Amino acid sequence: MGRITLDQVTKSFGSVQVIPPLDLTIEDGEFTVFVGPSGCGKSTLLRLIAGLEDISSGQIRIDKQDATHVPPAKRGLAMVFQSYALYPHMSVRKNIAFPLKMAQMDQAEIDRRVNGAAEVLNLTDYLDRRPGQLSGGQRQRVAIGRAIVREPAAFLFDEPLSNLDAALRVGMRLEISELHKRLKTTMIYVTHDQVEAMTMADRIVVLQAGVIEQVGSPLELYREPRNLFVAGFIGSPRMNFIEGPEAAKYDAHTIGIRPEHIAVAEGDGAWSGVVGVAEHLGSDTFFHIHETGLAETITVRADGEVGFNHGDRITLSPRTDMIHRFDASGLRIA
Repeated sequence: MGRITLDQVTKSFGSVQVIPPLDLTIEDGEFTVFVGPSGCGKSTLLRLIAGLEDISSGQIRIDKQDATHVPPAKRGLAMVFQSYALYPHMSVRKNIAFPLKMAQMDQAEIDRRVNGAAEVLNLTDYLDRRPGQLSGGQRQRVAIGRAIVREPAAFLFDEPLSNLDAALRVGMRLEISELHKRLKTTMIYVTHDQVEAMTMADRIVVLQAGVIEQVGSPLELYREPRNLFVAGFIGSPRMNFIEGPEAAKYDAHTIGIRPEHIAVAEGDGAWSGVVGVAEHLGSDTFFHIHETGLAETITVRADGEVGFNHGDRITLSPRTDMIHRFDASGLRIA
């Protein structure tokens, strides 16, 4: 079982509190993603759960047992780092087996677990190679295999794909998601990439300055962001925000609308402006519209075949049913 509960957990470095009192429960078997900008406290929070950092106050429970002061090796958790942390002089087999050797496990059981992990991760043909003979994606799979053989209560991933190129990131993202479905083990995954969060998570925890801004499924955060920060962070390209007279029409201090909810109109539209930059991506085109009288720039996501270019004046029709309203403090208005 891998239910993890944080009860009024705080973390301070000297006089600086980086994690104010925080409550969070991660259910057994759940894939939870911590996401937020650099410096928001997501990696620190993961390290507190792992036991690699001591909490300043509060309690951490793993399967209802108080783990607050339990050493990392005895928490039943396995961590996968951004840097892989493999031993270059050891074969893949020995790297995966290393934590089991340290635990003085029976050799037959070690072989069983290593071979099983290698099969799951498509590493069977690489067991006798060394890390330097592998691609970045293969090295990351070895690091994951070393975690799998421990049969932990939960896996903790600290930005594991940051060192990979774009194509490998997509592939590994799918592999980790498939692995979760296969193992049905609790996974906590830290990333600054909200696309990773949206595509992988059962639940997303959005953090800013050590504070949980919102917890929910990817679609809950997309459809009903609690505040301006979450609305602007979740979604790519980011939500457009408009203040002033246009927002006042909706009894709001600020309104937000996503680029995909603004149509390029044929003829008259509610808004108009001039195309500044047109990013043609094949299936989609992103238009960055200036001189709208609404805001400095409005971003519109359109079909890739829409043929406007720099300097063209276009009219826009926002979907009024998809407009989000926020008050002066930045909170969502229901």
